Amino acid sequence: MDTTNDKNEKPSQNGKKGLSRRGFLKGTGLATAGTFAFTNSLFANEASTDTLAIAGPDANAIELTINDRKVTTLARPDETLVDVLRERLEMTGTKMVCGRGACSACTVMIDDEPVCSCLTLAVEVQDKKITTIEGIAKDGKLHPVQEAFIEEDAAMCGYCTPGMVMSCVHLVDNTPNPTIEEVKHAVRGNLCRCGTYPHVFKAAMTASKNV
Repeated sequence: MDTTNDKNEKPSQNGKKGLSRRGFLKGTGLATAGTFAFTNSLFANEASTDTLAIAGPDANAIELTINDRKVTTLARPDETLVDVLRERLEMTGTKMVCGRGACSACTVMIDDEPVCSCLTLAVEVQDKKITTIEGIAKDGKLHPVQEAFIEEDAAMCGYCTPGMVMSCVHLVDNTPNPTIEEVKHAVRGNLCRCGTYPHVFKAAMTASKNV
């Protein structure tokens, strides 16, 4: 609404008409009405507060599917998957190093895709398939990547090794006869301070022949 037609409008010090009290109240009233309409009518799929389940801040029971087994454990809404694995379930094969997705030492597979478990909330993956380093050996036999890491001496201090292995497993299980460039691409996010990359590359190439 044009407030310049307001009879009570007073000129400002520079001679121009300013905003009157009535105009100000009309403007703020429209803004308030617009805000009310926006928050009450325009959100798609808005849920009623009667149907919302409130979780946290304390730990609640969640169900995870880890290495083909359903596990019930406690987790806070802000608790990462790597913390739940290591601290609550005592599955310490997955390593926690940087805690911000920079080194990929904590790599696990969610629905068969490698992800950093330090950036994944446990409550987010309750309906997902989680595979950890403890779950890639089958029937008492190591995965070919694990065997190749041993054969090619691809583990140094060992902190990055589980993440490296998981990335290589995803590669050789999904890419027949990978090239050395594809191996390097697969582990590009996995950092190794020991610098054992040549052995990791060789192990991945060896494993790809035995999958």
